[in-house]
Amino acid sequence: MTAEHHQEIGLTRRAGAMTFGAIFAIESLVRSLNSTVISLQAFDLLKSSQAVSVLSAFVSLAVLVTTLALPYILGRLRRRWAYTLGIGLMIAAGLFLASFTIVGQGIGMYLRNCGAAVMHITLSLYILDHIRRADLTRTEPIRLSVSTVSWMAGPAAGVWFYTQYGAWGPQLVSAAVSLFLLAVFWWLRLSDAKTLPSGTLEPFNPLANVGRFIAQPRLRLAWLIAFGRSIFWATLFIYAPLLLVESGKSQQFAGLVISLSQATLFTAYGFGRLALRSGVRSVIVGCFVVAAIASVAAGLAGTSYPIAASMLLLIGSVAASGLDGVGGIPFLRSVRARDRQRMTAVYRTFIDLSELIPGFVFAITLIYFDIGSVFVILGFGLLAVAGVSWRYLPRSM
Repeated sequence: MTAEHHQEIGLTRRAGAMTFGAIFAIESLVRSLNSTVISLQAFDLLKSSQAVSVLSAFVSLAVLVTTLALPYILGRLRRRWAYTLGIGLMIAAGLFLASFTIVGQGIGMYLRNCGAAVMHITLSLYILDHIRRADLTRTEPIRLSVSTVSWMAGPAAGVWFYTQYGAWGPQLVSAAVSLFLLAVFWWLRLSDAKTLPSGTLEPFNPLANVGRFIAQPRLRLAWLIAFGRSIFWATLFIYAPLLLVESGKSQQFAGLVISLSQATLFTAYGFGRLALRSGVRSVIVGCFVVAAIASVAAGLAGTSYPIAASMLLLIGSVAASGLDGVGGIPFLRSVRARDRQRMTAVYRTFIDLSELIPGFVFAITLIYFDIGSVFVILGFGLLAVAGVSWRYLPRSM
């Protein structure tokens, strides 16, 4: 047996749930350090929650167009270099955000989301190559749970650096963690699947693949479920800090609430175990219902009762963590092997659209109503997704 063969065996063994969990945990820390800072800094620059909503919506629109074109743009780039590019975009985003200007804020938000898109698509392809479909119900919650420490520490730490050292503080720390992620990723040297020997992201027509995606009912449903859970998190990260600041609470308190919401990710593994016994459908529907009720109640509490609103959003976060643990399984089990690269790029648009669509809706809403209305609308939207999931998600899923 050759040395190369021994090396390939070693790589294959390491590329399990904990390997991807470690990569995802470091990647999560990179993103979490400025996740809450972005919303608070935008508010400091624009002086209006409604203006922040408009900015977020336009950035999401630009990222959506870019995301659909990514596999075409990166068509001749090996996956390891694509992931490296994603890390580079995250570092560049931090430099623009640190400028503390409106233009820098917009460009930084755009580059950050593009970098996250590149890393998400690439890492998803690695997972699909290395983890068997039968093991996804067990491994996906593990990957999410391992990242919990990053999402617990990152938001509060990022806001602390922001309040103590200004715009440069959290961005320099995020850049340092990005470089560490780059070193770990290249040290692991993840092997490419034998079915994709070139290790490239294949070029294709983005619009044609959107049509191919929409033509498959199970992929449409998987996308809607992911869209629903992503709307909750996007709304929480952008508007919960604004609600708390407008109610008179400090920026550091807002960062602490976001960090506490991420502590609930520890429950993702428990929801995965529950799904093994009672089925993925019942867990997904139940989590959507709880998150919906908590969101509506938090919106009604609003700026008048910020502590109550915070507690209710934390309850909603527990349910959303359950969706994080098992909500991606419908897609991973439904996508065909030959379509993985194309369909993953389309599927990933749920992240951008979960900021784009609510961003425009909330921007209009905030002209006439206070910020609590955002969470009331969110809750009714989550109830709608719960109904569709109960109706169309197979019991055997």
